[in-house]
Amino acid sequence: MPKKSILILTTEFPPLPGGIGVHAQQMAKHLSAFGCEVTLIADQRTDAASEAVFDVQQQFTVKRVAMQKPRWPMYFKRLKLLFKLAKQHDVLIASGKFALWAVAWMRLWYRKKTLAVIHGSEVNFKSPILNYSIRLALRHFDTLIAVSRHTATFVKPHHSNVVVIPNGFDPEKWSKPAVAKQPSASYPILITVGNITERKGQANVVRQLPALLKAFPSLHYHCVGIPTEVEQLTSLANSLGVEKHLTVHGRLPDEQVEALLRQSDVFVMLSTTTKTGDVEGFGIAVLEANALGLPAIGSLNSGLEDAIAHLKSGCLIAANDTENFISALQDIKVQYNTYSKQAISWANRHHWQTTFEAYYQSIAL
Repeated sequence: MPKKSILILTTEFPPLPGGIGVHAQQMAKHLSAFGCEVTLIADQRTDAASEAVFDVQQQFTVKRVAMQKPRWPMYFKRLKLLFKLAKQHDVLIASGKFALWAVAWMRLWYRKKTLAVIHGSEVNFKSPILNYSIRLALRHFDTLIAVSRHTATFVKPHHSNVVVIPNGFDPEKWSKPAVAKQPSASYPILITVGNITERKGQANVVRQLPALLKAFPSLHYHCVGIPTEVEQLTSLANSLGVEKHLTVHGRLPDEQVEALLRQSDVFVMLSTTTKTGDVEGFGIAVLEANALGLPAIGSLNSGLEDAIAHLKSGCLIAANDTENFISALQDIKVQYNTYSKQAISWANRHHWQTTFEAYYQSIAL
């Protein structure tokens, strides 16, 4: 394939955590490694100095739109930058809500090859107007790449070229490879890594702690991530009298996240679809935990169905099914070493390298 120049517009980008941002970074990194010239447009999300240090360490060009208040001028500036750079690139890739609208609009002026990465929430609005606007935007893309089969169900009725390419993870994120584990003496030590929000489902776990503690009196639950809805979570724990069995750590550096994961027994993500349509598209954090030998328990009817190999790397249950939650924990404990081995094997099948080889082929078509 001749060398391609690719422009990526994303609504999230590291160093702040978030699945869309991690995906965008890894996509740009691997497409660059495949010989493409990649430029990525993002907006400033934290202090400019730390982002500037992060950006220059990348193997591709990063263009940031400076943060300002009110935020609406930033949208105009991103459109202006997109318009300027689009004519210099062969392929345009959109990732995230605003990016879908913006690249679709750009297609009216430039007949470039276009791809949209579909994560989930951006195509599941409950507002009829927003939903219709997204469907119109999707018509302007040559290919839609869904990060899970669940996500693909939202767009297949509205587009003829939908490809499912599951997310991956970066094996270099952790300090050393894991070996299969045994359960801790305090089993089960549960952990969720992710923004503390309704969608990520930490509250679903806390609501079930009273029943879980009857079966597992030494249970402890760790929550790691941006504390967006931490007050609601701790209030819920206090009202149920389970606050001593919950530790909320907030956002932590990768080294501390790794240490906590290695000390834990089971990764839990009982995600739920919110009233506004926010949905779990995949669950990269599940694979990251699997890579350290942790089996996972995740919710059905979400992208986690592609992130977890049921009864192999973990278990899939309904988010509020306490009976099956307890059964899953019991089954994992009895076969812990086997689950741990299979979790590591499952994660090793989902390196980003494999994911973006498939993206590269989609660009070449």
